[in-house]
Amino acid sequence: MNKILINVFKTYNIVMLLRVSVTLWLLLFFSCGTPVDDRTEIVFWAMGREGEEVAKLMPEFERRNPDIKVRVQMIPWQAAHEKLLTSYAGSSLPDMCQLGNTWLPEFHLLNAIENLSPYIEQSSTTKPQYFFSGILETYVMDSAAYGIPWYVDTRLLFYRSDLLRKAGYSNPPKNWDEWFDAADKLSSKGKGPERYGMFLPTNNEFQPPIIMGLQKGSSLLKENNTRGNFTGKEFRSALTAFHRFFTNGLAPVKTNQIANVYQPFAEGYFAMYITGPWNIAEFGKRLPPEMQNNWMTAPMPGPDSGIGVSLAGGSGLVMFRSSKHKAEVWKVIEYLSQPEVQVQFYHLTADLPSRVEAWKDTSLANNRFARAFFEQLNYVVATPKIPEWEQIAQKVREYAELVSMDKMTIDAATTALDKDVDVMLEKRRWMISH
Repeated sequence: MNKILINVFKTYNIVMLLRVSVTLWLLLFFSCGTPVDDRTEIVFWAMGREGEEVAKLMPEFERRNPDIKVRVQMIPWQAAHEKLLTSYAGSSLPDMCQLGNTWLPEFHLLNAIENLSPYIEQSSTTKPQYFFSGILETYVMDSAAYGIPWYVDTRLLFYRSDLLRKAGYSNPPKNWDEWFDAADKLSSKGKGPERYGMFLPTNNEFQPPIIMGLQKGSSLLKENNTRGNFTGKEFRSALTAFHRFFTNGLAPVKTNQIANVYQPFAEGYFAMYITGPWNIAEFGKRLPPEMQNNWMTAPMPGPDSGIGVSLAGGSGLVMFRSSKHKAEVWKVIEYLSQPEVQVQFYHLTADLPSRVEAWKDTSLANNRFARAFFEQLNYVVATPKIPEWEQIAQKVREYAELVSMDKMTIDAATTALDKDVDVMLEKRRWMISH
């Protein structure tokens, strides 16, 4: 019996010794084989395709900055706004993110984003003169910069050059008179197959009436952006001109029936369309090969001769105040602001660069469809920089649609619009007064 117990204890001791040995060997192996990553990690949220593609630029940044690791997290656009607000409420914001310039006022109001002006003053990469001034202005709040433009966006005229030539226009319209005249000559107005000079989809786009309002000099809002100014003579004049496209049969009223703009454009159902830079690639892919020399882009015609203003759009890079690695975040922002890096990003996404110098690259300089965007980007203005602006823009679209269908008069629509906007801005008025 004693021998059995002795053998059991011997076996037990051997097993325990083996276990300890294996554990020590594993600890030694992993401690030697897997070095600790002591780099500073930056968490960078980017939206949609930009989030997928910008990660491809980070290995080179990390090679140049071996003490920094950038973890890019892609956020779907449809979830981005809510996720940012939820993260702010939960004190779990990333170090930096891509932020649309119409969202910036909201996060500035929350005191969530860092003032970048001190960084810009010390930088040789992000000097204000390097960017389109109208775009840069969208990131300025209370005379300080809270974002750096990353890529830019605006709206202008895509048109059928062959159809305009047949209508007597060897060049795109240069003012509103020419714009209406060309649209009139290109519209069937009930004679023969249905044809229109313009396509203005009021069911899902707010930009055209707002652009026309800005071109007429409307401020859109008044009294320190606390009340609507749509009953002002400038916006009423613009909305009256916008209405003419529909009352004169120059644009289709029922736009919700057109789900795909490319086929009717190719078929000549409409000849002119206000849209953005993403459609350069889409028109190139979706229009038939024989159509590729029959369309072109042009800056927006103004009420008088000359380029009319358009919207200053796009996304910027912001640093969150809660970040504990601000110096490292700024290095990432500077890197993504370099012209050669912006050109690489353009090749990955087709997003237009915010740095003017990047446009000298042959891929942009020789792109005949992009030239009009470079011209237009020198004539862009910011919409009111308040958190409620996107809601207000949708209200403009709703009333413009009712006007286009003759369900409301200009006077009734602008009066109702001002009333609705005043309700939206009631809290803003209270905050300012207190």
